[in-house]
Amino acid sequence: MSRLTLFIANKTYSSWSFRPWLAMRMAGIEFDEELVPFSDGGSNPAFLAFSPTGKVPVLRDGDLVIWETLAILEYLAETHPALWPADMSARARARAISSEMHAGFQALRSECPMNMRRPRRAIPVSAAAQADVARITEIWTSALAQSGGPFLYGEFSAADAMFAPVVNRFDVYALTEDAEILAYMERMKALPPYQEWADASRQEPWVVAEEEH
Repeated sequence: MSRLTLFIANKTYSSWSFRPWLAMRMAGIEFDEELVPFSDGGSNPAFLAFSPTGKVPVLRDGDLVIWETLAILEYLAETHPALWPADMSARARARAISSEMHAGFQALRSECPMNMRRPRRAIPVSAAAQADVARITEIWTSALAQSGGPFLYGEFSAADAMFAPVVNRFDVYALTEDAEILAYMERMKALPPYQEWADASRQEPWVVAEEEH
């Protein structure tokens, strides 16, 4: 494997960038980071220079270009299998909830976008977003009960990385008062790479008005 490059957007807002970045840092995978900020509207035509979809994140390994977060994680797991739980059943469940995260929870995403530097403040959310919160709470509670923690499947895995932006959403929009969920969120936020990403977001000069809910 040649030197990896991960293309990302703003650390304040780019939830999809955060997922593989956090997973790679937690796995000790060395990579170069290329940050191209969003322009107005939460995209940037400059993404097309490295991304076939015009979206981030994108992983480049030599001549190989990989887009889509789950595809990036699966590619990395071929050389870093600890990205997924070692137990086959736990690994299957971790992949299932990661796929559910990848495809679902549209109301929560729309109404409560990730914003790493947003002051904690509750906002009214729709019944659909409340249902998303309830389902995510169910997922986390079940996984922690089965594994015993401290993370969803014991040790930190790609499943935790997939839900890391949701930790921010639950936090800054005050979406839960569940003690077990709050404790899991605190363990996630205490991870040094999580803190590094959050600290970097607070130094960014860019503001995307559409993401400031």
